[in-house]
Amino acid sequence: MSQSYSALGGWFEYLNKDCGYEEWSQYLIKRLGELGAGQCGLDIGCGNGYFTRALIKAGYTVSGIDISARMLTRAKEISAQQGIRAEFLLGDITKLKTAAKADFAVAVNDCLNYVPPEKLKTAFAHVAGCLKKGGVFIFDISSIYKLKNIIGSNLFAEDDYNVAYMWFNSFKGDRVEMDVTVFERNGQGLYTRTDEMHTQYVHETGDIITALKEAGFTFTECEGHLGQPLKEDTQRINFICKK
Repeated sequence: MSQSYSALGGWFEYLNKDCGYEEWSQYLIKRLGELGAGQCGLDIGCGNGYFTRALIKAGYTVSGIDISARMLTRAKEISAQQGIRAEFLLGDITKLKTAAKADFAVAVNDCLNYVPPEKLKTAFAHVAGCLKKGGVFIFDISSIYKLKNIIGSNLFAEDDYNVAYMWFNSFKGDRVEMDVTVFERNGQGLYTRTDEMHTQYVHETGDIITALKEAGFTFTECEGHLGQPLKEDTQRINFICKK
């Protein structure tokens, strides 16, 4: 059994191509502009680097950071193919350190759901330590509604020519345990199977706000995906704050 995204990491952006990356990235760019964020930023939990590349195209200087080496390998490949010069670094949000302080940080598409509740404050403190005073931090979580009613205790699968996966989920009250099997086509036309485990944790909005304040952030606001109003069935919650 492999660690999260050891196999799936090379295909993450490809398999999520229908999630609205373009509109999502424009939302981030707009919010950063509205908040007066500076030019130098961090994309924490960058995955295959879509948001890193989009922010660079918009004129920002951004370093992508992820805990998965496979994710970063693919991020570098895509950036090279598109002629984008981007820095990608291996790092864990709960241990994050950077050589220079940034103007802003983003951590989108469930990065914080992979952090256990008892490590939230530590994660936020490390992000704060990487930011200048007044630095902007935008991140999201999958809501309790989404983890319980949409992700939890459900099966997801996709069968593509080059890759196929089966994703079995089990909702445990405070977390979702995910058992993923990935089949990757190799150069000889055969498929290699890899099994990996994921755990995403349920976070209450109040607990996140408390952890942010204890870590040195001033909480500004939270909103739904792409700035939509929050509702009982909101699937993704965005948090906007400043150091």
